[in-house]
Amino acid sequence: METLNYHELVQKILKAHAINLNDDDTEVQMIFDSERNHYLVMLVGWYDQRREYGSLIHIDIKDNKIWIQSDGTEVGVANELVEAGVPRQDIVLGFKSPFKRQFTRYAHQ
Repeated sequence: METLNYHELVQKILKAHAINLNDDDTEVQMIFDSERNHYLVMLVGWYDQRREYGSLIHIDIKDNKIWIQSDGTEVGVANELVEAGVPRQDIVLGFKSPFKRQFTRYAHQ
């Protein structure tokens, strides 16, 4: 079985989300730091009269595990990763407290 390239897979998933978020008033920024393994999709701009600024998705790759630091999507990036073939034990829900991670179906680290 072919080994998944987590860097490429994360970038592919984030690019798909960025394309779906295209809006005239809000800029979608993809920030990929492949050297340090940080990947973000940021929203910058305005929605109606409200300021839009922050990360929609933030993923790090540490110790051969995909750490989801924030996930503002409806479908859930973890679900997309599993569907793409990533084992659940290689996904850490970093936005959950270390105590609560033990109750998920993902890695506890």
